[in-house]
Amino acid sequence: MFSYHLPTQAISITKDQHRMGSFPRKIILLGATGSIGESTLEVLRKHPDKFELLGIAADRNKEKLLAIAEEFSVPHIAIYNQKAAVWLKQQCSSKVVIHCGQDGLLTIATLEQADVVVSAVVGTVALKPTLEAINKGKNIALANKEIMVMAGAFMTQAARENQIQLLPTDSEHNAIFQCLQGERLETVEKLILTASGGAFRNFSAEAMEKVTLAQALENPNWDMGPKVTIDSASMANKGLEVIEAHWLFGISVENIEVMIHPQSIIHSMVQFCDGSVIAQLNPPSMKFSIQYALSYPERFTKPVDTLDFSKKLSLDLIPPCYGKYPCLKLAFATLREGGIAPAVYNASNEIAVQAFISGKIRFFEIPRIIDKTLQHTVHRIPQSIEDLIDAEQQARRLACSLL
Repeated sequence: MFSYHLPTQAISITKDQHRMGSFPRKIILLGATGSIGESTLEVLRKHPDKFELLGIAADRNKEKLLAIAEEFSVPHIAIYNQKAAVWLKQQCSSKVVIHCGQDGLLTIATLEQADVVVSAVVGTVALKPTLEAINKGKNIALANKEIMVMAGAFMTQAARENQIQLLPTDSEHNAIFQCLQGERLETVEKLILTASGGAFRNFSAEAMEKVTLAQALENPNWDMGPKVTIDSASMANKGLEVIEAHWLFGISVENIEVMIHPQSIIHSMVQFCDGSVIAQLNPPSMKFSIQYALSYPERFTKPVDTLDFSKKLSLDLIPPCYGKYPCLKLAFATLREGGIAPAVYNASNEIAVQAFISGKIRFFEIPRIIDKTLQHTVHRIPQSIEDLIDAEQQARRLACSLL
């Protein structure tokens, strides 16, 4: 294990100042063709009188983007791939504005009429558009945990300075956000994040050394993309969520815990100084948390069927074995380290997971790549976003060399 120093001080977000906008709220959806994008669209379909889709963005899935634009009469489309942008211009009416590349993503994220920007673009490409949206006074429905892990200090500082709301759409962070409504942060004793345990929750540490890619892609509760599903199996995903929770809620690492909850019905809990524990429950569907983020502080009718308490309900909570999940242990360590360490953790994990998907390494080697990358990194406090991005890119190159 690498050695730790320079612990970071948690930064809290001012929650009593927000300008969410009236209804119908104008929504920008970055990452419209992914799984979070699809769930967001389901929420919009459920409440067409409450939300208006002003702009959508994706990487290269032009056909799906066009179908969404036609269904919702979207006036602004951004696509990263230039050839796909040319194709969209040929397919869309002259009233639809097509934006392209990183500049297009920045433009659509900062449209003047927008009330809420849903940041669901996968990976660190979402960092600059999301920060720019914050600086333009847009509230953010945050579905990209990587950018909070990488740049939590910069994100929360920008949110405070611009008096906007960072609204978590991850079910765990949204659950904590709901549990904290009407409460004072100084009364919080600990945050308790729940985890399904992923595909290998019933495996021994020895058995996990022989698992296959097909096994790692079988999440028992959630329908997610391959990267997040593998992260769930290694619990690196929960490690990222621990780091994100620190920044979103201003709670120190010593006061954040993880429990394995196989049913994925309790999405997280908050324990207060008087010993009371408040939990948020609903079936394992992202639509509940996405809808609350978009409607906050209002509540609308449920997006899908919810819990039926006339039927037997089991709720198990099991402490994780950190020896079995070294990725989770490393995440806590990087949060204590602070500085660029969380960004290095995220970058090296992405490289290792892709190597596992490509068949270059075994599953149990993912945490070893992360640990080695952290060990070979000179840790420091980033002085700017550009400095942080440079450190993140160096970590990627280092992780690739370690493969």
